[in-house]
Amino acid sequence: MLHGKKILLGISGSIAAYKSITLLRLLIRSGAEVKVVMTPAARDFVTPLTLSTLSKNPVGIEMFDENAWANHVMLGRWADLMLIAPLSCNTLAKMAGGLCDNLLLAVYLSATCPVWVAPAMDDDMWNHPTTKRNLYLLQEYGNKIIPAEKGELASGLFGMGRMSEPEEILALINKYFDQASHVPKKVSDSLWGKKVLVSAGPTFEPIDPVRFIGNHSSGKMGIALASELASRGANVNLVMGPGVEIPELGGIDVTKVKTAEEMYQACLGLFSGSDIAIMAAAVADYTPVETAVEKIKKENGEMTIQLKKTRDILKELGKQKRDGQYLVGFALETNNEKQHALGKLKSKNADMIVLNSLNDAGAGFGYDTNKVTIFDKEGGEWAFPQKSKAEVASDIVDLIIEKNGI
Repeated sequence: MLHGKKILLGISGSIAAYKSITLLRLLIRSGAEVKVVMTPAARDFVTPLTLSTLSKNPVGIEMFDENAWANHVMLGRWADLMLIAPLSCNTLAKMAGGLCDNLLLAVYLSATCPVWVAPAMDDDMWNHPTTKRNLYLLQEYGNKIIPAEKGELASGLFGMGRMSEPEEILALINKYFDQASHVPKKVSDSLWGKKVLVSAGPTFEPIDPVRFIGNHSSGKMGIALASELASRGANVNLVMGPGVEIPELGGIDVTKVKTAEEMYQACLGLFSGSDIAIMAAAVADYTPVETAVEKIKKENGEMTIQLKKTRDILKELGKQKRDGQYLVGFALETNNEKQHALGKLKSKNADMIVLNSLNDAGAGFGYDTNKVTIFDKEGGEWAFPQKSKAEVASDIVDLIIEKNGI
């Protein structure tokens, strides 16, 4: 619940502003104190009277109104969280460019609290290169993007650009404040604005249209890491292998892949814009040289499949790593565990390696628990007892924060 929390709700000119009324009511029912600031254009979609009646606070629209000055600085300092929902394409562009031609933008630029935005626009606008650039810039500035959804749009089209539903936004806010209340503030929000790449799950290397070479990875460790990072304010890109049930992970951008090559391309494409990369996926080391176009029929005698090495994602990221980036790899071993983990740490140019052994009961593929030992390039070694994968994720993230002085 949000008792005692102060939420500043910003509303811009979008047809999705009707959802803001529901969102406002949900926030108040959860115990939050809510103040509303809206752009002049937003008045065409929802009335200030409705919002002020529900919030029991005046609604801010104009910087100057009847010789009174709206103190945008104090509003920006009042809130525990500023949420702009909906965020129109126009307001997005102004925020990305640092414009300050209305009260909402002035409050945004004055805000000392975390700022979340829930974009809403038509499919073509959502997919325009300038929109993608502006969203990237907002993330660069430390804002959290609540991903838009696919669905029916005001234009009558079906596609990306729907504002996330109020109930989903409320769940994200509740989760953020709930988790923040269990750890010191300097830890809970220390990753705000950081961009983190996480890989998770297996890869499937196709033999023919119905068969593949794969492994037993459940993706649970990578999902736990992505969730923990997001709860601490990071903007997370999760590259997920196949066969993994992806839970509702608010605020996390998920890229689904199947093969090692697809995961390689996805991770390399996202790495340059990342501050931290954690390669937790169980990527196949080999893939068939040729994939049959049709199902291979069972015949007498043996069948031989020629394999070739897949491209090494962690090693390539280690080559491309620049100053200021932090690279974490995973090592699942069955013998000479420490020796192999330290060798991987050095050969891949990683900053940290997380070792787990199939010899440890309750660790490795498929379990909800894990037992890890972490090594870093400075010679540090940290051994942890068996814990839930959520707790292991918290330990790993704590150590990354410590080593980076965040």
